[in-house]
Amino acid sequence: MGPFQIRAARPDELEILIAVDDESTKLYAESGLRFSLEADHPFVVAESSRWAVAIERKLAHVAVDSQDNPVGFITLGFVDGHPYLDQLAVLPSFMRRGIGSALLRQAISWSGERSLWLTTYSHLTWNRPYYERHGFVTVPEHEWGSELSAIIQEQRASLPESWRRVAMVRTHDANGALPIAAADD
Repeated sequence: MGPFQIRAARPDELEILIAVDDESTKLYAESGLRFSLEADHPFVVAESSRWAVAIERKLAHVAVDSQDNPVGFITLGFVDGHPYLDQLAVLPSFMRRGIGSALLRQAISWSGERSLWLTTYSHLTWNRPYYERHGFVTVPEHEWGSELSAIIQEQRASLPESWRRVAMVRTHDANGALPIAAADD
């Protein structure tokens, strides 16, 4: 496949983002995590609403192929006053081409000199370790803000193997520099 570009998501692309996310969960199923939430489940409705707001606020970005078809995306927001990476998803057929890393760099760039937070699974080789290679560290629960705690609580009430959900943050070092990210995955 040829090169990809990253651009702001358009309002008419919300359903495409949902489809990309749904398709990307197949990778989880291969590891035994089965997502079986219906479209009207409160978690799914809330997630879709956040993504719609992110699109409206120009805080959702898509990676597109040469025909301008979205093949991956990120949605961003704020949690406890800090930048937050709400979601990163890439179609399985486009994984391992640097798209996820490019989208993650977009999120890091957007956060500027502020800490960037996210939540993920701790036990899957392509989740926590992937973010660690990009300078993120796991944050103990007692250091979470109230909004982040509520997000994790909502995830733990709805997602499979929810006890494995963790919060991570990417911060500047004492000199104000960001950790160096690993090469594209």
